[in-house]
Amino acid sequence: MTDTKTLPGWNHAYSGKVRDLYTSPAHADRLLVVASDRVSAFDHVLEPGIPGKGTLLTTLSLWWFAQLAEIPNHLVPDDAALPVPLGVAGRATVVKALSMFPVECVVRGYLAGSGWVEYQETQRVCGIPLPAGLNNGDRLPTPIYTPAFKAPMGEHDENITFERTVELVGAEVAEQLRARSLQIFALASEIAEARGVILADTKFEFGMDAETGAITLGDEVLTSDSSRFWDAATYASGNRTDSFDKQIVRDWLAANWDKTGTPPALPPEIVARTATRYAELIERLTT
Repeated sequence: MTDTKTLPGWNHAYSGKVRDLYTSPAHADRLLVVASDRVSAFDHVLEPGIPGKGTLLTTLSLWWFAQLAEIPNHLVPDDAALPVPLGVAGRATVVKALSMFPVECVVRGYLAGSGWVEYQETQRVCGIPLPAGLNNGDRLPTPIYTPAFKAPMGEHDENITFERTVELVGAEVAEQLRARSLQIFALASEIAEARGVILADTKFEFGMDAETGAITLGDEVLTSDSSRFWDAATYASGNRTDSFDKQIVRDWLAANWDKTGTPPALPPEIVARTATRYAELIERLTT
């Protein structure tokens, strides 16, 4: 794989758990986002990566941006003056730089993951009361918006109330973030369901476009890394844990690591199964 720290025409600015970010010395309002094959779980980057993961995530994200064309997003049309370097073609996108809001806009349509854990203790999810008697994987009466504060690098994101979002970004922006997140979730859920796929939950990130003043969808969108997707037929049969994402990695790690020290290397079969699930989701949705 190309060394993504040195790309012609771009300056390396930041590397997260799974993505690398570059600035353009010639165009201050443009960024290059490169999706790597790195995989993370429980706040650790694991070894080895998932072959082809960066390309798979980029392909799916671009497909979703196209389906959601009515929603302003950060993608920049192909520009000969700012080409994607050949070494990262297929897993990189040129985007408009946004002033990002410090909020992860999480929408949950089903009770799963950390939401299920919290519900068992409090009958709430992120402070939102839910009906009694729900089970793991149940569809919620209506999708709920459960934002999180994007913590500084190296720290855990923190689930927050809507009222705390108002304190962070102001009432008007907080309302728009909630409404836009629920709108996109509804649109995406309908698209997925028509293809036999359930969108259980997802997260969005938004920023302000300095040029237009519009709240704009950024980052990746509705990928296997940012969302929980289930096969509708498998779900109907009673299996509510078989998802099109890295749950295979999480489950193996939870069974083979006590969350202290360095995580163990992922076995080849876990890597292969995870890559297959990522590819299956793209095939189900886009063909």
